Amino acid sequence: MMIELVFIVCLAGAPEDCERRSLLYTDISQKVCVRRALPELANWIISHPQWKIARWTCEVVRPGEHDI
Repeated sequence: MMIELVFIVCLAGAPEDCERRSLLYTDISQKVCVRRALPELANWIISHPQWKIARWTCEVVRPGEHDI
């Protein structure tokens, strides 16, 4: 089972300019994704300081439903 940490980021200087980002995991459950999300997102923000995270979620990726 694959789990995707999906998050929407918006430019700090232009909050209307947002993008969808994600991280894929193959070795964790959805519950573990939720527990690890905040530290993972904090690390992402440290390396991308011009962005702010607007929202996030952990989703199960079902075969055939994932964008390539």
